[in-house]
This record gives sequence, structure tokens and C-alpha cells, in this order.
Amino acid sequence: MEKYQLGTNENTAFLKALQDELLAFGTGFASPSGASYYLGDDGRPMPGHNLETWITCRMAHVYAIGEALGFAGSEALIDAALKGLNGVLKDTANGGWYPGVTEDLRPLPEKQCYGHAFVILAASSAVLAGRPGAKELLDAATKVFLDKFWDDEIGLSRDTWNTEFTELSTYRGLNANMHSVEAFLSVADVTGEEIWRQRAGRIIDHVLAWAENNEWRIPEHFTENWEAALEYNADKPDDPFKPYGATPGHGIEWGRLVTQWALSTFKAEPEKAKPYIEKACRLYERAVADGWCADGEPGIVYTTGWDGKPVVHDRMHWTLAEAINTSSVLYHVTGKELYAKQYAEFMQYLDETVHDPVNGSWFHQLDEHNQLKETVWPGKSDIYHALQSMIIPRLDPSVSVAVATKKGLFLEGAK
Repeated sequence: MEKYQLGTNENTAFLKALQDELLAFGTGFASPSGASYYLGDDGRPMPGHNLETWITCRMAHVYAIGEALGFAGSEALIDAALKGLNGVLKDTANGGWYPGVTEDLRPLPEKQCYGHAFVILAASSAVLAGRPGAKELLDAATKVFLDKFWDDEIGLSRDTWNTEFTELSTYRGLNANMHSVEAFLSVADVTGEEIWRQRAGRIIDHVLAWAENNEWRIPEHFTENWEAALEYNADKPDDPFKPYGATPGHGIEWGRLVTQWALSTFKAEPEKAKPYIEKACRLYERAVADGWCADGEPGIVYTTGWDGKPVVHDRMHWTLAEAINTSSVLYHVTGKELYAKQYAEFMQYLDETVHDPVNGSWFHQLDEHNQLKETVWPGKSDIYHALQSMIIPRLDPSVSVAVATKKGLFLEGAK
């Protein structure tokens, strides 16, 4: 069908319709404190969940994109999230941001790189939207990140401190580093400070080396000396942030981020970008080969072993969102028809299976038979992955999504 074909008027209309639906779905996220509720199936707050910093940041970011798209009420929603980030989620005694707060606003322990990377992303996007206090938040977030999480000696991000920033965990991980790259590229695009793009490149070089030496399956977990811990969480394979084995969705997501970094870094020297883009293609193709329809049903399995065979068969919505993003980006960059074909398959699967036509947004977790399952991701926590995947296929792939949207860097006929 034409609406699944990348670059057609019908596909653009389809993407825009789901984009607008998602923005409408997420408007009830803000608690009175500003911190984001965890959203349920119908977009209303889901009882029994903490108010997480990373979700609050994601909602600030997506409504900054909404502001650029002209979605009514976006400014107030950004400001609500910033209120939370400057209020109950911020540790004024020890610095940085709590991972979240409980329903009665008691701080959760630790200081996590993952959440702090999202504070940078949220703040940089809010700067684009011209929101009061956004620049001050960005300055504070980047300072804490450089002081506590960025290891300039090796060129990678540390993972977790205790609440007081006095004890650093021995765990090192790539999920936090992946979102560090995303945040760093956004800061570089928003501020013009190219040192952040260089830092992103240092992380990427490590990741590509590890992947190339592991048949393009990315090790996720490491010791404090950055030795791969390939059996980490073998007893808890479906962990929402640190699952065992290879995560095809992350291989796909890294493919897009590597491409964005290479295009933006080597704008004047495209030949230097080429080997990075080739490696991005390898990451994507390995992940899709391992993950897509791996057990005879459509969808991308959550994890595989190091032999590429599925371990956790569940389909998480974010893996599909990243597949839509990266297939479109790699097609725009390489012109390879395989990527356009796969994009159409992903869009059809979204339309027929993952999109919720009754309540809106996307089902966040399906089992191996594509039936709703809510063991890892009950409800529909936020709209970040889904919303971005309705916009990234229409944008200049060399620029961060919020910046490209704000500047109107849409591909021809895709606005």
C-alpha cells in the first residue's frame, strides 16, 4: 500500500496523522509537581508507578518538538516538565537529579547516567523552544555530566553513582552511552559547541570496535575496566534497561546515531563519513537479521544470545520505532532499496499490530504471538520513541530531530 512506502504523499500523511495522535495522547503526563506520570493504556496516569526523571525529560523533549510543529499547548507542557526537573527531581543537597520520586514525592536513590543524559536532551530541546530557564538547566546538566559521568581519559560515560556522588558503581554499560551520544549530538546542534560532537565520536569509535569484533552484535555490559561481561543478567534476561545478551533494537538505534554523527562531522569530507555509514549498515543489518521475524512472527525480538538466536521473544514498541527510523535514514543516505522495502514492512506491522486504534499510541509490549503482554512495560509510559519515528523519516538525517524540526529541515514533500 502507498501509505507504507517511504517518500509517498500517502506515507507522509500517515506519519503526520499518527504524530498528531501521539502528541494528543501524551498531554496528561504532568503531575502537579511537574514530574511526569507514567501513562496508562488510555493516556491517563497509571497508579502504582514512580514519577521518573527520564520520562519527564522525554516529555519535555517531545513537546519541544511539538512546539516546533505548532501543536497547541506545547509550551505549557514543556514548562511543566521543566518545573519538575528544577523542583522535586533535582537534588539540591548533593547535585544532579534523582532517578525519580515516588508517588508521594520521596526521592529514589542513586544518580544514573541514563537519566542525566536525558536531562541534557530535554534542556537542549527546551532551549530551542525558547522556554524560560532552559539555558540555565542545560548549563547545570552539562556541568554535572562532565564532572560526574564523563570519563575523558577513555572517552566513555560512567554509569551509576550513589545518591551523594561518593561511591561509583563498578558497572559500565552502553545503554547510558547510547543516550549520551544522542544528548551530545543535540547539544552540539543547539549550541554550536563542537566538542560535544567530538565526545560522541569517541563513544562511537569504542562501540564500533566492540561490535566489529563480535560479529556486529554489540556487547551491552562491562566491568569497571571496560571488559565485556557477556553473561551479565543471564538470570534476568528481560530486564527493561540491562537485559542479557544482544539487544537488536539497540543495534538498530546505534546504526542511526552513527550515521547522524558521521554525516554531521564530515559534512565537508563525505569520503570520511563513508566507512562509518558502512559500519552503521552492518549494525542495522545484523540486528534486523537476528531480530525481525526471528521466530516466524512479525516483530523484533527483545534480545538474542551471542549466536543470534532469540532469548526474550517479546516485542517492545521502541524496537519497532527505531527500525522505522534507521531503515528510513539508511535509505535516504545510501539509496539501497532493501531499506525502503524493510521500512514498508515495519510500517505495515505498526499499522496492523502495534498501533492502538482504540485508545491511541502504541502497545508497548507484545508477546511472541503479538498478543498484549505487560510484564516489563505495562501501559504506555511515554511517547518519545513512537513520536520520533513519525518525524525522523521526514527529516535531514544529519541533524538532531528537535533541531531539524525547529529549522524546518524536512525532506522534499515530507513536511
